[in-house]
Amino acid sequence: MTTDTTTKGATPGAAAPGETVLDARGVTMRFGGLTAVRGVDLTVGAGEIVGLIGPNGAGKTTFFNCLTGLYVPTEGEVRYKGAVLPPKSFKVTAAGIARTFQNIRLFANMTVLENVLVGRHTRTKEGFWSAVLRGPGFHKAENASKERAMELLAFVGLDHKADHLARNLPYGEQRKLEIARALASEPGLLLLDEPTAGMNPQETRATEELVFAIRDMGIAVLVIEHDMRFIFNLCDRVAVLVQGEKLIEGDSATVQGDERVVAAYLGEPFENAPGAEEVAEVEAAEAHAEATAEAAGARAETTNDAAPGKENDR
Repeated sequence: MTTDTTTKGATPGAAAPGETVLDARGVTMRFGGLTAVRGVDLTVGAGEIVGLIGPNGAGKTTFFNCLTGLYVPTEGEVRYKGAVLPPKSFKVTAAGIARTFQNIRLFANMTVLENVLVGRHTRTKEGFWSAVLRGPGFHKAENASKERAMELLAFVGLDHKADHLARNLPYGEQRKLEIARALASEPGLLLLDEPTAGMNPQETRATEELVFAIRDMGIAVLVIEHDMRFIFNLCDRVAVLVQGEKLIEGDSATVQGDERVVAAYLGEPFENAPGAEEVAEVEAAEAHAEATAEAAGARAETTNDAAPGKENDR
C-alpha cells in the first residue's frame, strides 16, 4: 500500500525524513540453553509503519523486549538514531522509544489525565527539591505537562474523560489511553504490541486511523499484531518471525504470497522445529525474565527519581 509520509504537527522526538530511527543488528536472546530470538536484523525509518508478525511463540514480544531495554540481548545490538541503546527500560524511553503492552498496563485507580501525566515523566526536568519546595519552576512545568497531556487526550478522543478513573473506561478506550501515555514521552519511535487485541471491527478501524495519524506526526511505528487484515492495510513493510528467526521481510504483497509464511500459519513443521514442551519452556523463561526485568527497572527508576539534584542529570 502507499502511505502519505507528510509530517503534520511533528512532535519534538520526530526524526528527520530519510533518517534510520531503529537499527537492530543480529539480535539474539537466550534463556539458559533456550534460544527465543536468533540473529534478527530489522530497521525502521522515519515516516514508516513496520509490522512484525508470526505464529504464537515466534519470539515477537521477546524481540520487542530486547528493543525496549526490558531484556539485554545475549548477542547483537540495538541502535536508535545511530546511538546504541542503554540496557535500562526507563533510559530507552528517555532516549526516544515508547511502547504499549499486549496486556494493558494502566494505573487503574488513577484518572485518565494522571495516567498520561505519568508518561510525561521522562520529559520533566524538575527534580526532588523542586517538587518539595514547589517554586515557580515547578508550577510552570506542571502546567505545561497538563496542557500537553490534554492535547494528547484530545488527539486520541479522550479529553472529555480526563477526570474519569482509568478502570472505568471501556476496553477500546483503555487501549487509546495507553497509546496517549506512550506518546506523552515525546517518542521518535512507538512500539505497539497487539494494539487491536480484543477489539471489534469498528474499534480496529479507529485504531488503524489513529496509527496513521501518529505516523503523520512524524513518529515511526513498529507494530506486532495477529490481525492480518489490519497489519497488511497499515504497514509499509512487514517482517515475519518464525521460531525466533526472521523468515522474510517485504511489502504486504510479497509477504502474503510467500509459501513459507502460509505454511507457518497453517502449523506445518519446519526442519528442527521445537516440540510443545520446548516451546512451553521458552515461554515460561520469557515470563520470568520479563517480570524480573520490570521489577529491577522500577526499583532503578524510583531510586533515580528520589535522588537530590535529579534535575541536573538530564
